[in-house]
Amino acid sequence: MTTCPVPVAYRVTDRWDETHDTVTLRLEPDARWLAPFEAGQFAMVYAFGVGEIPVSVSSLPTVGHGLAHTVREVGAVSAALCRKRIGDTVGLRGPFGTGWGLEAARGRDVLVVAGGIGLAPLRPLVRHAVAAPEDYGRVNVLVGARSPGDLVSRVETRRWPTAYTGVTVDHPDPYWRGEIGLVTRLLDRAHFDPASTTAFVCGPEPMIRATARDLVHRGVPADRIRVSLERNMRCATGHCGHCQLGPVLLCRDGPVIGFDRAEPLMSTREL
Repeated sequence: MTTCPVPVAYRVTDRWDETHDTVTLRLEPDARWLAPFEAGQFAMVYAFGVGEIPVSVSSLPTVGHGLAHTVREVGAVSAALCRKRIGDTVGLRGPFGTGWGLEAARGRDVLVVAGGIGLAPLRPLVRHAVAAPEDYGRVNVLVGARSPGDLVSRVETRRWPTAYTGVTVDHPDPYWRGEIGLVTRLLDRAHFDPASTTAFVCGPEPMIRATARDLVHRGVPADRIRVSLERNMRCATGHCGHCQLGPVLLCRDGPVIGFDRAEPLMSTREL
């Protein structure tokens, strides 16, 4: 099966608020499924009459559950998607881009570092890793957000049977009793062997860059640090050039690439 270039109708079968401005939509097709997605890939999600935006999958289909996308309201299209209710229809085309490539981490420690809504694209990866403990070493999940109110998957995160799950916020509220500060502060508490670790990092670009550089300093090979980058994706087919980052077209060559490729591109201001 190949990527579908035109929108296919999917209906909303469930929805829930992650935060005050972020919603997860569970979707099932009206007629036919798109080709299977991998964790880390994205779809172009179409709000009829408004437009479409790229959204990574935040849950892969399982028995009784459809595909899920987590959307934060930042513009007209995302606002229209966040207003969707059960029974409403959206359009999907995809799958597009590269996946996390968790299979390359077999037998190695797994380190997941997420900033804000960046946890959503990493959620299916973590679910798979913790469900197959015989395939991987120690699994660590580090999560950072601006405030407690910006944390997604708060209940599920606490239930993951990992070697270490740490959560920190930049700006605590009066009820917060957890860690305060940058997510990189949690690296000292994680349980992993840098030389035998594969890391997966998603979030704001400054956080990705700081985390990946810290991991390289600790001895994690740069090509074993997988990062998900975000640019303005329009066509998702590698033709319009809006998502170009140096020689890389992120809709085609990304969004997930190794930090060995990403680091020089992220360090050049003009890119």
